[in-house]
Amino acid sequence: MTVSWSMVLIVLPLIFLAGFIDAIAGGGGLISLPAYLFAGLPAHYAAGTGKFSSSCGLAMASFKYIKEGKVRMAVALWSALGCIVGAATGTRLALYFEERTLRMIMLAAIPLAALFLFTRKDFGKDEEGEIVMDRKKEAILSVLIGLAVGCYDGLIGPGAGTFLILGFTTVLGVDLLRASGCAKVSNMASNVTSIFLYAGAGKIAYLIGVPAAVCSMLGSYVGARYAVRGGSAKVRKVLFLVLGLLFAKLVYDLFA
Repeated sequence: MTVSWSMVLIVLPLIFLAGFIDAIAGGGGLISLPAYLFAGLPAHYAAGTGKFSSSCGLAMASFKYIKEGKVRMAVALWSALGCIVGAATGTRLALYFEERTLRMIMLAAIPLAALFLFTRKDFGKDEEGEIVMDRKKEAILSVLIGLAVGCYDGLIGPGAGTFLILGFTTVLGVDLLRASGCAKVSNMASNVTSIFLYAGAGKIAYLIGVPAAVCSMLGSYVGARYAVRGGSAKVRKVLFLVLGLLFAKLVYDLFA
């Protein structure tokens, strides 16, 4: 497909911003997908190109978090397995459930999550060391978190990385910074299948996708660096922003 300079000028700054936010608290797709659509890409190309560029950003963010020792690899990899299975399940369930009902449920859940974060000031605070948990129990819970979030990703989509962070922190007791690192690795692994499918179908616009991927990587590196330096307190603040954006998008989709 043809890519114009106007497309590039619209998309690249927004993809940098999406990578920055995604590297901290997830939810980059809330910015990147509308950016591609606004630039004029057809829906399937927007989705495929978005997966391609965001996955490159996730790879960069994952590298930064791993390098800084802010990832619990067992949690990240087990949840990635769950995400892959959950996404396939969610896509199938979408054929049987009314999407509007699911979005209404999410509209109720998001303010509750934000209220929980606001009232629990010590939620996900930085810890000096890893929280000890039986490996088998941790693996099972990580897979279940991945299944749940992957299913959500297949059913609705945006904000999967954010819900992974909340799941790791709430269920496994991982601090917000390490939870964000785990979410990046898990998301990156689970996105690989989608990229191959979109590439095989010829639905990635590489002329804009490659420079966008570079911007996504730059934004993700800056975002991960910001999170690592600022700790869980910074992640917490951006989580509120992402939850607000997600809530606004769900309201728009319901009533537009």
